[in-house]
Amino acid sequence: MSERELSDPITMRLPLDVLSEIGEIAEICDRSRSWVFVRALKSYLAAEGREIIELAQARRDIENGLGHDLDDVIDEVDAIVKGAAA
Repeated sequence: MSERELSDPITMRLPLDVLSEIGEIAEICDRSRSWVFVRALKSYLAAEGREIIELAQARRDIENGLGHDLDDVIDEVDAIVKGAAA
């Protein structure tokens, strides 16, 4: 397995209870605290972080005229549903 490129070290302050849990998890898993941090950050980025990025992109799309009027979409869906029922 190849080594991943790593950033320069970063410094942050954490609430002591959070750091304590990270340390406990690292010890239980026989891993480093950095490993736990990376896992936690990846999880955040895959869920809430991804949502933030997607919402920002959607706002940019709307600003650039790439959106659709909700009333037009509802009318189109209604027409499709009525056509399927006929």
